[in-house]
Amino acid sequence: MELWYTEKQTENFGITAKIRETLVTEKTDFQDLAMIDTVEWGRMLVLDGMVMTTVKDEFVYHEMVAHPALNTHPNPKHVLVVGGGDGGVIREVLKHPQVEKAVLVEIDGKVIEYSKKFLPEIAGELDNPRVEVIVNDGYMHIHDHKNTYDVIMVDSTEPVGPAVNLFTQGFYKGIFDALKEDGIFVAQTDNPWFKADLIQTVNRDVKEIFPIVRVYCANIPTYPSGLWTFTMGCKKYDPLQVDETKIEEIDTKYYTPRLHKAAFALPKFVEDLTK
Repeated sequence: MELWYTEKQTENFGITAKIRETLVTEKTDFQDLAMIDTVEWGRMLVLDGMVMTTVKDEFVYHEMVAHPALNTHPNPKHVLVVGGGDGGVIREVLKHPQVEKAVLVEIDGKVIEYSKKFLPEIAGELDNPRVEVIVNDGYMHIHDHKNTYDVIMVDSTEPVGPAVNLFTQGFYKGIFDALKEDGIFVAQTDNPWFKADLIQTVNRDVKEIFPIVRVYCANIPTYPSGLWTFTMGCKKYDPLQVDETKIEEIDTKYYTPRLHKAAFALPKFVEDLTK
């Protein structure tokens, strides 16, 4: 007998993967959590029926959350990651030696616990001495830490359940206040095939707060449609003005200095969403 996991990404479309083993299922205080081992993608974290990360393709998402912003800011010493309890973004942030402290604020401690147990290649840096892990509400942490961070990264689920507040203009205004005078923020903003309205709304809201707003894309096979967007808001520095010849090569599998600006070259239908 074969076992298959299916994520219903819309009412009419989904993806499916053959399962070797279900490692854990639990209804936490915030969401339904599952860790499964798939034949094609390896171990997979699923929250509320949505694929969050897999061992095989996780590097794309985590690298593209972290490196464009950190290579745009000239001196990112203090970095905040909201969400991201699997630890992948933290792992990438720590590849930048100028980062003195990286703070992870994850609302669901079970995500951290099971990621450490089943996804050690992703969560392996969560115990690094440069990292502070806080199990709390990221929305409230932002509110309580004004003028604190050089870069803030929002590694959230889709805008359902505990992540709903992380897609509001009030949250983006709080991020602006929590950043220093030359700070940068970046958030994952879903896909343009099924969530065009979300991308338009986020882009409009962020533009009302940040003077420089850029959208970029990456290919993530296990995310809905495979084409994923990220939105960056900057107080001072423009990612398109970065001299790519001065970006230091680091250990990556997707992001490169040449890709830094190329990722901001959007397909026309995506570009139209940002106008």
